[in-house]
Amino acid sequence: TAVVSPVSTTSYKIPWKVNVSLSLFPLAGDITQKGYEKKRSKLIGAFFPQAPGKTCRKTEYREINTKFCFWGIVFLRLETYEGYEFILNYFVPGMDPSTGQERRTPVTPSSSSRYHRRRSSGSRDERYRSDVHTEAVQAALAKHKERKMAVPMPSKRRSLVVQTSMDAYTPPGTESISLLSQVCGGGGGGTSREGSISMEHWINRAIHGTSSTTTTTSSTASSSSSSTRSGGSGAAGGRLADVLAQHIHISNHSAPPDVTGYTNNTAADDIQVERAPGAGTAAQRQTPKYGNAELMETGDGVPVSSRVSAKIQQLVNTLKRPKRPPLREFFVDDFEELLEVQQPDPNQPKAEGAQMVLLRGEQLGVVTNWPPSLEAALQRWGTISPKAPCLTTMDNNGKPLYVLTYGKLWSRSVKVAYNLLHKLGTKQEPLVRPGDRVALVFPNNDPAAFMTAFYGCLLAEVVPVPIEVPLTRKDAGSQQIGFLLGSCGVTVALTSDACHKGLPKSPTGEIPQFKGWPKVLWFVTESKHLSKPPRDWFPHIKDANQDTAYIEYKTCKDGSVLGVTVMRIAMLTHCQALTQSCSYTEAETIVNVLDFKKDVGLWHAVLTSVMNMMHVISIPYALMKVNPLSWIQKVCQNKAKVACVKSRDMHWALVAHREQRDINLSSLRMLVVADGSNPWSISSCDAFLNVFQTKGLKPEVICPCASSPEALTVALRRPVEEGSDPPGRGVLSMQGLSHGVIRVDSEEKLSVLTLQDVGSVMPGGMMCVVKPEGVPQLCKTDEIGELCVCTVATGTSYYGLAGMTKNTFEVFPVSNTGAPIGEFPFTRTGLLGFIGPAGLIFVAGKMDGLMVVGGRQHNADDIVATALAVEPMKFVYRGRIAVFSITVLHDERIVVVAEQRPDSTEEDSFQWMSRVLQAIDGIHQVGVYCLALVPSNTLPKTPLGGIHLSETKQLFLEGALHPCNVLMCPHTCVTNLPKPRQKQPEIGPASVMVGNLVSGKRIAQASGRDLAQIEDNDQARKFLFLSEVLQWRAQTTPDHVLYTLLNSRGTIASSLTCVQLHKRAEKIAGMLAERAHLQDGDHVALVYPPGIDLIVAFYGCLYAGCVPITVRPPHPQNIATTLPTVKMIVEVSRSVCVMTTQLICKLLRSKEASAAVDVRTWPPVLDTDDLPKKKPPLLYKPSNPDTLAYMDFSVSTTGMLAGVKMSHTATSAFCRSIKLQCELYPSREVAICLDPYCGLGFVLWCLCSVYSGHQSILIPPAELEVNPALWLSVVSQYKVRDTFCSYSVMELCTKGLGLQTELLKSRGLDLSRVRTCVVVAEERPRIALTQSFSKLFKDLGLHPRAVSTSFGCRVNLAICLQGTSGPDPTTVFVDMRALRHDRVRLVERGSPHSLPLMESGKILPGVRIIIANPETKGPMGESHLGEIWVHSGHNASGYFTVYGDEALQSDHFNSRLSFGDTQTVWARTGYLGFLRRTELTDASGERHDALYVVGALEEAMELRGMRYHPIDIETSVIRTHKSITECAVFTWTNLLVVVVELDGSEHEALDLVPLVTNVVLEEHYLIVGVVVVVDIGVIPINSRGEKQRMHLRDGFLADQLDPIYVAYNM
Repeated sequence: TAVVSPVSTTSYKIPWKVNVSLSLFPLAGDITQKGYEKKRSKLIGAFFPQAPGKTCRKTEYREINTKFCFWGIVFLRLETYEGYEFILNYFVPGMDPSTGQERRTPVTPSSSSRYHRRRSSGSRDERYRSDVHTEAVQAALAKHKERKMAVPMPSKRRSLVVQTSMDAYTPPGTESISLLSQVCGGGGGGTSREGSISMEHWINRAIHGTSSTTTTTSSTASSSSSSTRSGGSGAAGGRLADVLAQHIHISNHSAPPDVTGYTNNTAADDIQVERAPGAGTAAQRQTPKYGNAELMETGDGVPVSSRVSAKIQQLVNTLKRPKRPPLREFFVDDFEELLEVQQPDPNQPKAEGAQMVLLRGEQLGVVTNWPPSLEAALQRWGTISPKAPCLTTMDNNGKPLYVLTYGKLWSRSVKVAYNLLHKLGTKQEPLVRPGDRVALVFPNNDPAAFMTAFYGCLLAEVVPVPIEVPLTRKDAGSQQIGFLLGSCGVTVALTSDACHKGLPKSPTGEIPQFKGWPKVLWFVTESKHLSKPPRDWFPHIKDANQDTAYIEYKTCKDGSVLGVTVMRIAMLTHCQALTQSCSYTEAETIVNVLDFKKDVGLWHAVLTSVMNMMHVISIPYALMKVNPLSWIQKVCQNKAKVACVKSRDMHWALVAHREQRDINLSSLRMLVVADGSNPWSISSCDAFLNVFQTKGLKPEVICPCASSPEALTVALRRPVEEGSDPPGRGVLSMQGLSHGVIRVDSEEKLSVLTLQDVGSVMPGGMMCVVKPEGVPQLCKTDEIGELCVCTVATGTSYYGLAGMTKNTFEVFPVSNTGAPIGEFPFTRTGLLGFIGPAGLIFVAGKMDGLMVVGGRQHNADDIVATALAVEPMKFVYRGRIAVFSITVLHDERIVVVAEQRPDSTEEDSFQWMSRVLQAIDGIHQVGVYCLALVPSNTLPKTPLGGIHLSETKQLFLEGALHPCNVLMCPHTCVTNLPKPRQKQPEIGPASVMVGNLVSGKRIAQASGRDLAQIEDNDQARKFLFLSEVLQWRAQTTPDHVLYTLLNSRGTIASSLTCVQLHKRAEKIAGMLAERAHLQDGDHVALVYPPGIDLIVAFYGCLYAGCVPITVRPPHPQNIATTLPTVKMIVEVSRSVCVMTTQLICKLLRSKEASAAVDVRTWPPVLDTDDLPKKKPPLLYKPSNPDTLAYMDFSVSTTGMLAGVKMSHTATSAFCRSIKLQCELYPSREVAICLDPYCGLGFVLWCLCSVYSGHQSILIPPAELEVNPALWLSVVSQYKVRDTFCSYSVMELCTKGLGLQTELLKSRGLDLSRVRTCVVVAEERPRIALTQSFSKLFKDLGLHPRAVSTSFGCRVNLAICLQGTSGPDPTTVFVDMRALRHDRVRLVERGSPHSLPLMESGKILPGVRIIIANPETKGPMGESHLGEIWVHSGHNASGYFTVYGDEALQSDHFNSRLSFGDTQTVWARTGYLGFLRRTELTDASGERHDALYVVGALEEAMELRGMRYHPIDIETSVIRTHKSITECAVFTWTNLLVVVVELDGSEHEALDLVPLVTNVVLEEHYLIVGVVVVVDIGVIPINSRGEKQRMHLRDGFLADQLDPIYVAYNM
């Protein structure tokens, strides 16, 4: 009985009886269209107030109900038009669906079949096609269109796009014009970019000015979806983004509005756009173009400017849609961020039925003449009817190639058996003995050779393991097959002559060993190669026993291959059960299209056929590809009674079928559908029946069967007598199925699964349904579970795997009381289903295809079916689509990978992808995590042409799939993120302090040695000014060398003694006085390359009483970007003159320079190469030590140029602090490989030697690019004990010398004397780099503990520096999750989420540090992360700015704690860090306090209420794929943007998108908004090698990166 569910419309319910009578009109008669209309309106009239015909209503859930009558389909067709749907008349054969016109032809069987044929041919994969499903998908998509959001299309570099419409991409280098005039309806003029612009002002301007333009919608509705587009706020939001993007340089105080936040009161959300009256249609108003960027159509035809900022805004708008499952509040522990655990929905359907009852099959009635074993059967038929045909094979043209008779099969099998046992190895040591396993390697077009070999093995009592032919050495899955052969101990492989010739050979003619395979001997089974058995030799034929007959291989979900062993008694019993179920009789003809090596093909066409002396006609796969109708033709020619096919073969026949006259299928009594357990086989069966019923095919002939490698045939529908009731159907709700319960669908007609039964239990077997996971408890009658069978005829084990065998083949189901239901073990079939009415078995899916997402179950086949029903159907290849799940962040995520046709454009694919997402969302209520399209024919294949799923998944996870399109939707799928941290109402600083005291935590403060108490014979101390120190040294030690500059060859380029420096400085001072007429305190810019001239010019300025500012010279190869920075520093520092070399002087006035800056506005430029001979009349005598000594300008990591003022007092204190920490004396030599323009680098290069008197060996870092070993060889050659470098120098050595350590060692390079090698930095120590540097050069004598880092910042150029004495730098591991909450929690090395942090050197003498809360300014405890505040004599005295932003300055340099010690004046470093008291003691015997720097406050990103440091995310990303060389992250409107540099071919770009998204989710609980893949070297870095993330952000938003690919995650 059919499960009929009523058609319903919005408000009129039609009783189902009416429906049934409608569907059961005598359509076979000659009722005309009019007659049908009359009858229909009589029946329905009572239920409809208006006349039937076109009923129009707004789109809601659709009920789509399909009645299959066996004379034709009566079904409901929906048409969508402008967002409304029309329920058209019911179509019956006879009405032309295209016109709706009546055709007035009586519906005779032939015209009706023509109608159906027109409907059903069309190259869709019938296996996955059902009209119901297609319509459901269209309806689901129509529903989505109501709330359409423009999805931003990813942007690709041209070289990546195979075929695209050119206008979809922004022309490179287009500058966008100020948009205000366009957006504001011409109302507002542009304003300057400088300064911070109030956000509200912008938003209001943008909104109020656009009420007239917001309704513009796209007039180019894409052909496939004709719904109306949403104009309204989507368009305004896009413009708004552009307005915001124009002013990216808004300073932090008015960041762009957070639009993905959890509250809904952000400015962007309150926008209400009213439609202007008479806005007209889209065609009348064309959307204004943004700048000259072309309009681009997104997936749904909504025009979006291709500017990045607009796309991001669009993404943000899309993401503001509410997520589907609203999540409950959850508990956040003090430290842990708990991932959301999906709570079961209280309203979800639960199983309510009674416990199921064990189902028994009929008795296996053993017929008297059944043979006692298959070998006995073969012997019987081979001797009593040797001429009877056993097997006919076909060539590729469909001509019979060869007929194998039973006599030949018998004699040849005996020959194979004899040769196996006696001709391999020696007489004493045969290679193969009874019970051994041998591989059978035969191609799919040679069943005769296979049968001979298979029965030869049975006769020799050897166990055959049939496998696929390995085509290449690295076939998909062939390695796993090799493991199976190895574990089975296979040493011999049987194959045919042709196959043996076709195997890949080495040049010597040997067959190479395939990957993962054991070494095998190839044995050709053709008779001509075998010797004849002696007259007296006969195989020993026994009755079937418990020995293993054969091993069938099975590929698991994860790609591993298992061998299922089948005993001889099981094999025989299975053949008997099949014979009984299928009523096989002697000499019947059977056509087989299936693979004869395994599964249904093997059981029916090789085993059962021989038991019953049947004649098998075998159709090879190759012939099916050429002529899909071949099997039908063979059925007709041979009047075959039975055919074994898959639904694919039925589908192919339908596609190829063209009115063949001579087809007659009336001889068929049984059409076995091998994959009847696939829920989607039903549509193929129905469509096939529709077409071929007129050719004599009887409806009851179609027999779906369910099988699995473990349980063999699980169920098979029997052919029934003619005229009995058609078999039942289950129309089940997908929603119910996802919760594991059976609900006959009632309301939502969109998501139903129509199932056909696969018959009843096999004879002699019992079946039950148990819970798939955990204890095998019996299911309730309305619950889906795994089918289990108990019969002799199943496999007995997985070869060699006892544990897995127990869980699968020895299951004892229990009732709900926990008692076992019987004493016999059951076998799990791997099929999910239920037992329906009348003991019919329904299969709803396979365990292997099961994906559990958020606690709900989804079947991969169902998802495939939905994806394939999305228009345009032709877009992806049928059957070349893979659906699997990957585990990310403790839940399964669905990934869909499909092969797209070569002729599809970017827009096509993107539109198709968007629709697939919506369809799957609408029908299965589950989000797709990633959808990838790959070029046709690139997915790994299985031998019979399917997709190798586990291999595809593996490639996806390794980033080796190379998709051409990717769409990730983590925002919609990932619903188990930790709760965003709510900022607690701030606890006052006093309570924090008290709390710390009560809990016994120390307040985090520490200090270096006290400068005042250190007694040393420091002569320089008595001078207040460095210029005086130099004069003193020039008098007392005139010939002591202070500076040695080396060139790239390591030879001395120049050197300076104390007196030389003094004399040259005097000349500079004279020149300044004479040529530039400078006053006291004038600012002079020094633009010199790293070297001696810079030092001379610096002291010359001091002698003249001027304030020097060191500036990095412009790079001659890159003037356009480097010169503006020079100009800016010169202007901002108010320099009245520039001193430089002759070369740079020319450069500043060159043609290239005038293109970059206005060269006429330079202050006077003095070239110091030819100095005047005469000395100045008088050297300047400074009087006040608090006046400016010099200014230090530097670009911070956030791209801000900041100049700090250094007084004479601070400068001297600084030099003294370093002298004490590093124990510097005139006898010392220090090697310096640093940039001498700012920070500690400048102090070490220019100042320290003059103060301490030691010799500085200067190595300009640029010289290392020519000679990477320069720095280290100098350190070795001069036997230097202390050296300073930068991270970029260290990286250059690590990368450039990594493979040359042996060579350097042989040249005598020795680093064993180095006691301190300090990296000068203003960031968290790069522990990975320092460690790999230490490891690499350990062989050259470098002591690992010598390598350390320093820490400085703008307010204090050096706070920490690892000195000579004192404890070694320590490393701790902290919990990254706690760090996000500003807490420090120490963990063990290697524990999950651990982050190694290295101490930033020792605190310098005279420096005090405290950790303060950046918001409340209260002191913090040791376990908390806070801002590092510093109090020291060498703090800078303030920022030097043009704007005179005093408030900012006083805060940074003069802060006081709000509680505790409120008197001390501190400088705020702007860096977050923590202090920790270690177990080590310092020089004074105190316990040592270590300072750990975590990151810059302004670099840190606030996301989900937590604080993230970009470097942590970047480190994770760089680890994910070998081709990612560098990474930088930043945020824009609360979206995380990840930029990665790709070192590899551009085709790897799209592989990185899923990997980057996965790793950031897994390790940081963050969803990446945008992934940008760029070329190497695009991420800007400053001179210290720090990433300039804000510059990168500005470049990205202004479209200046030329990215390879930009992915917008949904």
